Amino acid sequence: MATLRIPDTNVTIPDPSAVRQFLGARGIVYERWSADRDLLSGATNEHVLDAYSYLLKPLMGKGGYRTADVISVDRDTPNLAEIREKFRREHTHSEDEVRVFVEGQGFFWFHKEGRDDEVFALLCEQGDLISVPANTKHWFDLGDPPKVRAIRIFTDQAGWVPHYTNSGIDQRYRW
Repeated sequence: MATLRIPDTNVTIPDPSAVRQFLGARGIVYERWSADRDLLSGATNEHVLDAYSYLLKPLMGKGGYRTADVISVDRDTPNLAEIREKFRREHTHSEDEVRVFVEGQGFFWFHKEGRDDEVFALLCEQGDLISVPANTKHWFDLGDPPKVRAIRIFTDQAGWVPHYTNSGIDQRYRW
């Protein structure tokens, strides 16, 4: 279950309802899914997509999403340092970033500019679905040691395309 952290005010919110309310007020969708499919340790990405197709198909149809894939990252992933670096830099996307965590965990960080210039993080774990609205400044931390497997859902067939802000704010925050 997701936990929300606001480091500048030293606030942690573990309650799923309060997390959903906080994120919803900022346009971010958070849901709990039943990520209870028994995946073998060597399950292919296709097996993961098949196992969760009963949940994915309605979501994709409703949201106009056209493609889904699976990202799996752990300490043995080739080019881990480069992958970690590209995710941990603040960026936006021209489409919503939708993720369903099926194994492991990771940290979505958000930077909401405005009168409060708010920064907060969401620890996502197995069963968490998050939809980050297009053009929302954010970054993702794989954790240490890294272990995450998530379904990624897209409207654009090109997939994950970051637009880096180069603000440097991502360097100031860690879970």
